[in-house]
Amino acid sequence: MTDVEVYRARMERAAVAAAQEGLAGLLVAPGPDLVWLSGYRVPADTERLTALLLLPGRKPRLFVPELERPDAEHAAGAGAMDISGWTDGEDPYAAAAELLEPQGRYGVSDNAWALHLLAFQRACPGTAYEALTEALPMLRAVKDAFETEKLAAAGAAADATFERIAELPFAGRREREVAADLDRLLREHGHSQVDFTIVGSGPNGANPHHEAGDRVIQDGDMVVLDFGGLLDGYGSDTTRTVHVGEPTAEERKVHDLVREAQQAAFEAVRPGIACQDVDRVARQVIRRAGYGEYFIHRTGHGIGVTTHEPPYLVEGEHLPLVPGMAFSIEPGVYLPGRFGVRIEDIVVCTESGARRLNNTGRELRVVR
Repeated sequence: MTDVEVYRARMERAAVAAAQEGLAGLLVAPGPDLVWLSGYRVPADTERLTALLLLPGRKPRLFVPELERPDAEHAAGAGAMDISGWTDGEDPYAAAAELLEPQGRYGVSDNAWALHLLAFQRACPGTAYEALTEALPMLRAVKDAFETEKLAAAGAAADATFERIAELPFAGRREREVAADLDRLLREHGHSQVDFTIVGSGPNGANPHHEAGDRVIQDGDMVVLDFGGLLDGYGSDTTRTVHVGEPTAEERKVHDLVREAQQAAFEAVRPGIACQDVDRVARQVIRRAGYGEYFIHRTGHGIGVTTHEPPYLVEGEHLPLVPGMAFSIEPGVYLPGRFGVRIEDIVVCTESGARRLNNTGRELRVVR
């Protein structure tokens, strides 16, 4: 399929899915939904309206500021939609509202600015709106073969980054220095965007989202490394926990426990199993070992054109897995004031189970 055909199919599928859910259409704002549906990445997200309207039975229409129209016309999916430019001084909301059903209910991108959504409501006061992740949680959740291979390439780049970082010295360096190396290595391996480089050493590792700081990494530290970003438009996200010098018996025990939980959750992945049940499998392993209270976050999250998106592997999420869903499996144990351990891979649900997109060793790596 050509790029235009890919994006045309996505927009058609989204419009059909909206109608099946009883929606009058979709209002897509700048951000990951717009990129995934149309291939158009807004040069700068501003107060000027950019919005893609997907209405059943009608050709997609993209409203853009006239000064940004040339960029929109070069988007990969431009040939599959009509593009309407508007100039400063005009009311783009009124023009767009003419296409809306006066009493229609529309799905809207989660990250739409309140400024724009409220303007649409004023222009067409009888309309109602629902967040896309609630209205159509499966819209981007199931990846095709093309997307899966994009994610695999991003995962391979993250793996190569880990192998390189594990060869560098840790002891005597600040966390932020190691984080800078992670950023540099991800970019050297093809990432155009780095979203996070978590380096949690010693007691800082007990904070799952610790921001790398000025703490000097010491011999004897456990160090949590969690990093990722976008390569060719698709996300990477992996975590490995390393140890500076030889670990203690307890540190090895906790790491082995997290590795066991991660493996058990991976083996539980199959079509039809509820997202929450994968979380329960990982949690049960850790709870039985007496560390349940120290596993303080969900087991995983979806990934695609963003590094965090549906589905979420968490208690209360009854959505069943289907082939093509891509998500992280990342259990952890966090002992306050002491150390933390997390192991994370991106996996894809297949017809027969799961495929890992991260393949570096999950054993406790000793670094210097």
